[in-house]
Amino acid sequence: MQNPNTTSPAGDEPDADTAAFYRHVLGLLNGTALPYLVGGAYALNRYTGINRHTRDLDVFIRRSDYESISAALAQAGYETELTFPHWLGKIHANGVYIDLIFSSGNAIAEVDDAWFAFSVPADVLGIPTKICPVEEMIWSKAFIMERERFDGADVIHLLRACGERLDWQRLFRRFEPHWRILLAHLVMFGFVYPADRGVVPAAIMDELIERLRRETHSPAPNHDLCLGTLLSREQYLSDIDAQGLQDGRIIPVGNMTNDDVSVWTQAIPDRR
Repeated sequence: MQNPNTTSPAGDEPDADTAAFYRHVLGLLNGTALPYLVGGAYALNRYTGINRHTRDLDVFIRRSDYESISAALAQAGYETELTFPHWLGKIHANGVYIDLIFSSGNAIAEVDDAWFAFSVPADVLGIPTKICPVEEMIWSKAFIMERERFDGADVIHLLRACGERLDWQRLFRRFEPHWRILLAHLVMFGFVYPADRGVVPAAIMDELIERLRRETHSPAPNHDLCLGTLLSREQYLSDIDAQGLQDGRIIPVGNMTNDDVSVWTQAIPDRR
């Protein structure tokens, strides 16, 4: 397993100007009293050793800290924007950017206190910092099943690299009430790495399979709900728009407002 404290690069190193921008922003954040975490390709590299070219830097924060962080960065001369109010802001400088992430695109994986309580010390581009807990990385990545992006392989690699030390009960709780998503990834993990399937505690698999058995033998719900929009913002829109199914992202089922969904949908490249 990769040592999270190592300083190996996450794929292709950014150019000198971009790296300097990242370092400066991380240094500014270290100088504030506001907590943040590094995720994305840098965190994946620390946990798995997988090197991946990264076009940006993912910084995870609480939503309640966004305005204070934005003000501190603006004072240092950086432009910030609240790109999608339900989950994402950005820091811009000379054509490159850093993502400020406080939830997920489906508004499920909100950054809360536990992200910071279970974070891991690390070194990113020579700056001492902390990275996202592996459990929260698995949780947030498990829902990304877009046509152009599928993070299932990341989930499987994280399970293999860190499964023996995962807080499985906390991970299990993260997936409530979406336990089928966890089961799907664990089944795929056993397919990809047959010799490593024992990494997943039998009690976890037994509980998930028992839930599946009970649900299979229970009456189906009588509401026309589509939860596919929690996995892809585009591929299930026909179910909502043409078939009139209920969008599982929207309150009270999900955590998004109609305005959140509208803005997020309009940002799909071919819908601009």
